[in-house]
Amino acid sequence: MTEQNHEDFAISDEDHIGPDASLLIVDDDGPFLRRLARAMETRGFQVETAESVAEGVAKSKGRPPKYAVVDLRLGDGNGLDVIEAIRQRRDDTRIIVLTGYGNIATAVTAVKLGAVDYLAKPADADDVFSALTQRPGEKAELPENPMSADRVRWEHIQRVYEMCERNVSETARRLNMHRRTLQRILAKRAPK
Repeated sequence: MTEQNHEDFAISDEDHIGPDASLLIVDDDGPFLRRLARAMETRGFQVETAESVAEGVAKSKGRPPKYAVVDLRLGDGNGLDVIEAIRQRRDDTRIIVLTGYGNIATAVTAVKLGAVDYLAKPADADDVFSALTQRPGEKAELPENPMSADRVRWEHIQRVYEMCERNVSETARRLNMHRRTLQRILAKRAPK
C-alpha cells in the first residue's frame, strides 16, 4: 500500500510539472543552490545548475529549460541576462526570479521580461515549487507573515537607490532624507 501511495504522489508531481521537467537554477550561493537543486530533484524535476551569468546563459543557449529559477544578483552580473537568453530560445519557460537586497524594482523588470513571478530570498523549496507549478490565473496564497511597515519602507528606499544607480547623494535628495541617515539605513540588514 505504501508503494501505491508513493506512485500516486509521483503522478501528482508529474501532473503539476508536465512531460518536460527540465529546470535550470542559477544562483551564486553554492550551498543554497545545491540544497534547492536536491529538493527540486525529489519533486520530479531534471535539474541543471549554474553559479554565474556566463554559465547560466551558456546552459540556456545549449538546452533551454521548461522551468528556471534565477537569482538577480550574481557575482559576474545580472540574472536578467540569463532570462533574456532563455527567452531568445524558448518562450514557454516558466521563470521564477529570486531577489534579495530589497531589489523589488529589478524583480518587476524581470517579470516584464517574462519571469512568471519573483520570490524574496531566502525562499524555501515549497515556495519555489508552488511558484513554478502554479496554473495560469491561480492566485498565490497570502503570506502567513506579510512584510512589516519597516520592511516596506526599507524596500522602497532600496528601489529608489537602485533607480539612482546606487548614488547615495541622489537617493537622499529624492527621498528628502539626510545623506548620513540614508547611509546608516543602507548599511543595515533588511528588517523582518
